[in-house]
Amino acid sequence: MMTAATNLPLLITMGDAAGIGPEIIARAFREAPADLVGCIVVGDVPTLRRATALTAAKAGVPALPVAQLESLSKAAWLPPNCIGVLQKCELPTLVPFGNISGLAGKAAADCIVWAARAVLAGEATAMVTAPIHKEALAAAGGWAASFPGHTEMLQAEAASHLGKRASDVPVRMMLANDELRTVLVSIHVSLRQAIEAVTFDNVLQTLRITHRAVGASLGRPPRIAVAGLNPHAGEGGLFGSEEQTVIAPAIAAARQEGLQVLGPFAPDTVFMRARSTPARPGEFDVVVAMYHDQGLIPVKYLGVEQGVNVTLGLPLVRTSPDHGTAFDIAGNGQADASSLLAAIRMARQLVRQ
Repeated sequence: MMTAATNLPLLITMGDAAGIGPEIIARAFREAPADLVGCIVVGDVPTLRRATALTAAKAGVPALPVAQLESLSKAAWLPPNCIGVLQKCELPTLVPFGNISGLAGKAAADCIVWAARAVLAGEATAMVTAPIHKEALAAAGGWAASFPGHTEMLQAEAASHLGKRASDVPVRMMLANDELRTVLVSIHVSLRQAIEAVTFDNVLQTLRITHRAVGASLGRPPRIAVAGLNPHAGEGGLFGSEEQTVIAPAIAAARQEGLQVLGPFAPDTVFMRARSTPARPGEFDVVVAMYHDQGLIPVKYLGVEQGVNVTLGLPLVRTSPDHGTAFDIAGNGQADASSLLAAIRMARQLVRQ
């Protein structure tokens, strides 16, 4: 129970109600109560009650109570082992599991925006977001459909809060686990658009954001490796020239600013070199990848159960599990909450820095 005014809550958005987000939240509260102290869910009360009931039934244990909170100030009075939920979205009825729903997409977006504004206003310490479905966002229509994912939505909210344009608040996605960190130059765009986004300015900006954010986390300047865009990092121009004309000049500019950056390296080996294990520390602290799948596949291959998505460049702390809505298993009550718990722990760690 929170007992001090300075002990601000950590907000967890429920994600898409048709996916596993509510289930992993319910499991996290039941399985790791110590990690969930001070956490409040922003979502739909009936959806969270359904999730606690089905996950408890699968485990053969009583369901945790779900209490609707009128405001964040009421969170301090929650009894132990009770899930506090702020009803900040509208769902006229429970949505079916595993189906793309515009209603669920709009509800998920409403929760994200409310939570972001609360953190930006200093009413909460950080936010952890359960998975959303991008097609459901699109099906929602209106303002929600204009955002391809969490990162862009949070960028817009941060820019509005700061009185700036979204382009003036550059953000990047980092996926991390205990063995590997990777930051992306581009995020949710087509592969063709991602290649076009490999520009001198975008690469240099990514290196700067990575240096600041990862350096703050480590307490020292990070060792940054940069992946090439083309096979074998272009092989001296035989397989593409972007390494020579764009990426290497951006690295040189970053090094002139004092950043510890090396590359561009062959994408098929740089992640192995950066991976840190008990048997062998990695050569680098983080890899900057040129596009979404290039950077995310290596981290996810190591195990989604511990991967955490962190948005860099925001004036707030936001983390997320590194998996999606898993419509194929939603509703069976057995979705693994490990990545959500890792995201909660990382959010707390980032807040303390």
